[in-house]
Amino acid sequence: MTETNNAIRNIRWIDPENTVVVVEASGEIDLHRSAAFQEALLEPLKHKPQRMIVDMTDVSYMDSSGVASLVKLLSRVRRDKVDLKLAGLTPRVQSVFEITRLDTVFDLYPGVQEAIDS
Repeated sequence: MTETNNAIRNIRWIDPENTVVVVEASGEIDLHRSAAFQEALLEPLKHKPQRMIVDMTDVSYMDSSGVASLVKLLSRVRRDKVDLKLAGLTPRVQSVFEITRLDTVFDLYPGVQEAIDS
């Protein structure tokens, strides 16, 4: 697979009313990919979902610029009253959230289904 600047593999709406969107992130989200990552995260908000789940199952690495993209997303969804959940953080990515204490700020779930069911 060729590495691209796009850290989003797929965006899918999971209900007929298009109120819940799952954004599937992948790869290494670092300084080179974070701008495209942030832009892609904001795209589904144009359709005014009630809940947004960012599936991080396939994110192998995230640096501070990737975390900053998620913090900016959190600010935006709070303003728009969208329920944001992060799902499937790998141990390596989870540790970044724990070190920065963002695990107390974001709603984190072991998998997408748990985030949907919450």
